[in-house]
Amino acid sequence: MIINNALKTIFVCVFALFLVSCSAPNVEHYSKTTPNFDFKTFFSGKLKAYGVVQDFKGELTRKLVVDMNATWEGNQGVIEEDFVYDDGETQKRIWKITLNDDNTLTGTAADVLGVAQGKSDGSVFHWNYNVELPYDGSTLEVNFDDWMYLVTQSRLINRTSIVKFGVEVGEVTLVIEKI
Repeated sequence: MIINNALKTIFVCVFALFLVSCSAPNVEHYSKTTPNFDFKTFFSGKLKAYGVVQDFKGELTRKLVVDMNATWEGNQGVIEEDFVYDDGETQKRIWKITLNDDNTLTGTAADVLGVAQGKSDGSVFHWNYNVELPYDGSTLEVNFDDWMYLVTQSRLINRTSIVKFGVEVGEVTLVIEKI
């Protein structure tokens, strides 16, 4: 009986720890942080990103540079991204963005499945979307959980968890600068 209760207590503690470790803060958690992240202001004109891709073990798998150009007509924007990886592979993604009055936005792109949903608060922007990535001669559907942290008005850090079947399989870290 004592062993059963002890095992139940250990199981409950481990399960609670697992649940807490899987939770992420809501973007509203950052409401009092500065500088204020205004998506349209930051993503306007030419930008450049420098980054790394890591696998599920945290090992570096690739480096990349991204040239971006963002234009707006009212609250409708287009962000063109040209990726160049250190192995010579190139990719292009063209985002079509809609800004809403409540600091939310939606976005679509050819390799994005469905609609990306995002929101900013304080100095942070968070969005989530599914992507079809080229993989081993085919494609692989993964989820991107994308957090952007505005450091200065001209520089942000972007951390993206790449998730498949609920498990993080990789991570992308970018520094994005207005040029």
